[in-house]
Amino acid sequence: MSKIDEEALAEAYNRALALEKSGEIDAAVAAYQQVLEIDPDDHGGAAVRIAAMGRGETPPKAPDAYVETLFDQHAESFEDILVEQLGYAVPVLVRQRLQDLKLGPFKRMLDLGCGTGLTGGTLRDMVDDITGIDISENMVEIAHEKDLYETLYVAEVEDFLEDNDDEAFDLVTATDVLPYLGALEPLFFGAAENMVEGGIFVFSSETLPEEVFAGRSYMVGPHQRFAHAEAYVRERLAATGFELIEISEINVRMQDGNPTPGHLVIARLKG
Repeated sequence: MSKIDEEALAEAYNRALALEKSGEIDAAVAAYQQVLEIDPDDHGGAAVRIAAMGRGETPPKAPDAYVETLFDQHAESFEDILVEQLGYAVPVLVRQRLQDLKLGPFKRMLDLGCGTGLTGGTLRDMVDDITGIDISENMVEIAHEKDLYETLYVAEVEDFLEDNDDEAFDLVTATDVLPYLGALEPLFFGAAENMVEGGIFVFSSETLPEEVFAGRSYMVGPHQRFAHAEAYVRERLAATGFELIEISEINVRMQDGNPTPGHLVIARLKG
């Protein structure tokens, strides 16, 4: 990208943010559309921000360039922000539920969206071999330094699941992945294709009240993260060959001092 394009992009994006903040929705949407014309790969997540304002079509997922940029930028401070400031404890909840349900130990775990290794580290003593996947190279570098994973890949999770031909896994985790995905079919189908019969699939999702969804399966919430209706999650699991073991209501994280409602889901791949 040329210097002039970068300047134009920054100007358009900052103008769009200011308009959004001031409540001038129509003008903000137009400005974000200009951002998309300058940067079709959408490193700033303009399409997601438009959807969060209730305009345009809801994208099937957050743009890869946006997710990669977001986490590359925050990799060094990621754990402090997420755990210490936002109270994120989903990996600990995963461990507690697996132990309470007497699931495990496991031979091979696939940690989708592994980040800096929060889930891998929490489950390390329950698994013989862990493979981690994340779209952010900076996050993977930090996970690598912790020496928690036998194998680490920099890849988008749906692409990895489609292309992978490694030995199948008996545990697949996806903590804090669904907030960046709308349509769940590629993730669920890909997970099933990479698991042994009877394998366990554990993931977290964010949700909103039914009246907010207004019949929609998923939507972009006010903080530019995807929320999924419980009925949609159940339906897609069943359609891709999983039986639901447990779905729990959880607080995923704090946001502006308020809890973020969500679900912790544990499912088994049927034969």
